[in-house]
Amino acid sequence: MIAKTEADINALKEIGRIVASIREELVNRTVPGITTKELDEIAGKMFSEEGAVSAPMGEYDFPGYSCISVNEEVAHGIPGSRVIQEGDLVNIDVSGSKNGYFADTGISIVVGEGEELKKKVCQTAVEAFEAGLKNIKPGSKKSRLGKAVYQTARKNGLTVIMNLTGHGIGRTIHEEPSHIYNYNELVDDELLKEGMVIAFEPFISSEEEEVFNPEGDDWTFVTKRSYVAQCEHTIIVSKNGPIIITR
Repeated sequence: MIAKTEADINALKEIGRIVASIREELVNRTVPGITTKELDEIAGKMFSEEGAVSAPMGEYDFPGYSCISVNEEVAHGIPGSRVIQEGDLVNIDVSGSKNGYFADTGISIVVGEGEELKKKVCQTAVEAFEAGLKNIKPGSKKSRLGKAVYQTARKNGLTVIMNLTGHGIGRTIHEEPSHIYNYNELVDDELLKEGMVIAFEPFISSEEEEVFNPEGDDWTFVTKRSYVAQCEHTIIVSKNGPIIITR
């Protein structure tokens, strides 16, 4: 989507505020002993109170209002009976729509005291997001975002997930540009445009560079032996600096 009017920007900011508030509430409620289903029910209640709709549920019939991924699960984790434990690495991913506008956001956290490596991948995901953010401006090559993410990962002795990417967003949950890579993909030299709306989401990994679906689960992406963290925000490209609507 290209946000062209003040009405577009205000509507995007509204749904951005909503999904950000749900994300933060779920992060605050992610404590040992709570189940991922209980967390998701909080998200569902908040969507209803705000007059908004869960994007994965509304657009793809996903079995949950939010995606909650734990430890070996990287993305699109299905809320259920899994009980959060001290030291778990948890990803909270919330996307939704209101009045025909969409926003998407996510963050990975370590619950309580956890392994230093888990904390490191979470911290590096945020650092990689901030590094890529510096390249979000009209006329910048989209590939520069991925280059910044990859360089940040390698600087910290880590790597990236190559088969999960950011994407365009705005009037639907996934739009053009269809991919914003987490590495320097030279064929991906589309230029960012004024008003373009994107979901930028670095995935930082301790070891493996690809995720896969386990047998019998067409939703959840997992790894075999790696810790993975995400930092995602929805951003409007602006000549006055990126507008992060889900901060």
